[in-house]
Amino acid sequence: MPSQLSLVPPPATRRPAPPALVVVAHGSRDPRALSTVSALLDRVRALRPDVPVHLGHIELNAPLLPDTLAALGDTEAVLVPLLLSRGYHVKQDIPEMAAASPARIHLAAPLGPHPLLVDALQARLLEAGWGATPRRTSAVVLAAAGSRDPDAKTDTARTAHLLAARLGVPVIPAYASAATPTVPTAVRTLLARGRRHIALASYFTAPGRFATECTQAAPWIAAAPLGTHPAMAQLLLHRYDEALTASPVVPELASA
Repeated sequence: MPSQLSLVPPPATRRPAPPALVVVAHGSRDPRALSTVSALLDRVRALRPDVPVHLGHIELNAPLLPDTLAALGDTEAVLVPLLLSRGYHVKQDIPEMAAASPARIHLAAPLGPHPLLVDALQARLLEAGWGATPRRTSAVVLAAAGSRDPDAKTDTARTAHLLAARLGVPVIPAYASAATPTVPTAVRTLLARGRRHIALASYFTAPGRFATECTQAAPWIAAAPLGTHPAMAQLLLHRYDEALTASPVVPELASA
């Protein structure tokens, strides 16, 4: 006969909490940027309620990333840049802040290039009126912030290529600063090719000075920034999951 102890069910085991997701935004003086990013994080939380989601900025807005990481203590976290390409912030700023933190950190890749970004870009163009003109006369300028890092330009060009394949029209990447061509130059190039209906795709995560300046240079329709499109929330979680399986924990600064 079994003993009385064997009839007692074992205590329920509690699953450990998943690592925190820290979304790393650049920061902006435009108040619309912070409100947009906050709304995007709410979308992420709705998709994955079990994952603790936090925000940290590289500059200009609170909370700054070092403060967010300090509040996490020595817990495990994944840093996902809310940035669309490689560049100085991805290669230098974020890793240095991560290494100086006591948290056990995985570094994720920037958001772009990725087909989910193309989903969002296409949706924003459709919202702005894309599709009402013949393809043979239409084209798109993909307006991005710009960087001196050649990898950033490579990543943006890759997104332009993916968007061109999706839309079936020429797409030229252009930049607000630090790289060429500018939006007006790209527009002139497309006009010279006989493209009369030139739309601007806003390759920015949120409203801000650069996005506004590029929109003002649009000769026809201008799409809104990527913002809170559902594909953006999905992509943040994809980069989070990807980093957990592929990215080692960043060593602390003292042992780096």
